[in-house]
Amino acid sequence: MSTAPVTPTLALKADRLEGGGGRLAFNIGVTIVVIWVLVALTVPWWTPFDPVTDQDLQGRLAPPSGEHWFGTDNLGRDVFARVMHGARLSLPIALVTVAVSVAIGCLIGAVAGFLGGLVDEVVMRISDIVLSFPAIVLALAIAAALGPSTTNVVIAIAAVTWPEYTRLMRGQVLSIRNNLHVLAAQSIGCSRARIFRVHVLPFGLQPILVKATVDLGMVILLAAGLSFIGVGAVPPTPEWGAMVSEAQSRIDSWWLGLFPGIAILSMVLAFNFIGDAMRDRFDPQMRTQRTRGGGATSRMLRRTLLGKAGERAA
Repeated sequence: MSTAPVTPTLALKADRLEGGGGRLAFNIGVTIVVIWVLVALTVPWWTPFDPVTDQDLQGRLAPPSGEHWFGTDNLGRDVFARVMHGARLSLPIALVTVAVSVAIGCLIGAVAGFLGGLVDEVVMRISDIVLSFPAIVLALAIAAALGPSTTNVVIAIAAVTWPEYTRLMRGQVLSIRNNLHVLAAQSIGCSRARIFRVHVLPFGLQPILVKATVDLGMVILLAAGLSFIGVGAVPPTPEWGAMVSEAQSRIDSWWLGLFPGIAILSMVLAFNFIGDAMRDRFDPQMRTQRTRGGGATSRMLRRTLLGKAGERAA
């Protein structure tokens, strides 16, 4: 029996399996994010306990039960309500921080790449100085100097993340400014400001969008880390990192740190799933790999499927 008719079908099946895995991860990520957004928008209307004022000292450190699904903390507050309300703080912090970083970093990077010369050199050296410090250490120093508050957390994280967008946008602009549509705009007398605004800046935003999506999860993790060490949200604000910090002294009450930790993990994984899927969608090299036969996963699946087909044919 000839295996020729079977080969294209099995190869196509392998490519579909690889593409389906990416779509599955993207769908899972979007589902998790949508659920948390809905929770953040609606939690005041359906949680039976206030996360700050409802305290029951006689029922403190109670394990999960029908009344308190995630148990209670050392002041008798409902952990479920505090975890759900934590989304109302963590999501806005992530969105605002990334938006500020993208706005500042992209504008500076685009101007540096477009103008070049001394402006480009000064911007890149400043970016190198900021990037030479570990992000968590520099953010900790800034947040500690400004004082604990959610606003200062946004400032501290944005101050250490903008250079990454600056360098990324600068590279995009350098690769775009000599393209044919830019040269055509110059030849018909368009001003440099219009060329920059219309013909250069919009074409460098795809990788920025991918990085911003992944950074949303990173910012949630970094903000939780700052709150964990006491320079983030001020107690008794229900913040996930602060809740994990409060739980470290009570190892026997496992529910205190488990559920806020799961909340942080779910958000970070969700944004990473979405960002990876967007990267695969926008990256020309990834598209070329899929066109030419897929990546390593696809090749492995193809060899396995075709090998089994050959065994059956033999």
